[in-house]
Amino acid sequence: MASDVLYFLGLSMSGLAVGSMYALIALGFVLIFKATKILNFAHGEVIMVAAFICFQLVTVYRVPFWIALPVTLAITGLMGVAAERLVLRPMLGEPIFSVVMVTIGLSIFLRSLAGICFGHDNHVFPSPFPVESASVGGVVLSYAHLWSMAIAVGLMIAFFVFFKFTRLGLAMRGTANDQDTVALMGVNVKRIFALTWGLAFVIAAVAGVFLANVMVLNVGLTYVAIAAFPAVVLGGMESVPGAIIGGLAIGLIENLAGGYLDQIIGGGVKDVTPFVVLFVVLMIRPYGLFGQEEIERV
Repeated sequence: MASDVLYFLGLSMSGLAVGSMYALIALGFVLIFKATKILNFAHGEVIMVAAFICFQLVTVYRVPFWIALPVTLAITGLMGVAAERLVLRPMLGEPIFSVVMVTIGLSIFLRSLAGICFGHDNHVFPSPFPVESASVGGVVLSYAHLWSMAIAVGLMIAFFVFFKFTRLGLAMRGTANDQDTVALMGVNVKRIFALTWGLAFVIAAVAGVFLANVMVLNVGLTYVAIAAFPAVVLGGMESVPGAIIGGLAIGLIENLAGGYLDQIIGGGVKDVTPFVVLFVVLMIRPYGLFGQEEIERV
């Protein structure tokens, strides 16, 4: 009985660790969609490119990890601002379908560029964390998982404070809710759009670097964003708290399903579970657990 409890707790803790990364990825999706009504299909490629940038800094240029990380975040943030100004801003006023196609084109461009620059081989990220595992109440977890969870929680708290109490955070929230009103109040909406894209790319970069510490690093890392997308739908496309809760929930459900059902069915359950959750949510509550139902009166 005790071993069963420890097994369940181990699956739950590792699931929450992965879910915290899903939450960060979902948060990046939601920030852009909430502010601009655009679903960024290049988000997974940003995760992968950021992980490769940090990997190159650490392995090729011998930069210590804790210095390479903020450098990577700065580079990725500038990429986000550049993407908004050069790719998305010229599309203002165009049909949403055209804008979505542009983000798909951006994703293909980034994936191809990463393949040219970094290759298609598998790489092991030189983790800065101790190799041995930590034991928390009898539950064994890697230090990479523990650090990933701690940093993700710290970032979520920092973003909550930023959006709640800073003038720039309030401007971003106001722009997301009503662009015309905040523009009349003197807020530079285009500047807020650029900052939102930059911030979303930084969040994606954090997730990418720490995912590379627990997964094999290759161009396929981009597909983690697809696994995290059900978290966006579960929480609600425009809900920041929903993105966080949805990410943690998907990570937990995915790991528990893999730990228990894979033994019965023979494998593959873990990969498909997030999309089963996605289909169920879309059928029962298509606007998500924390999303707002849109009612059109005619």
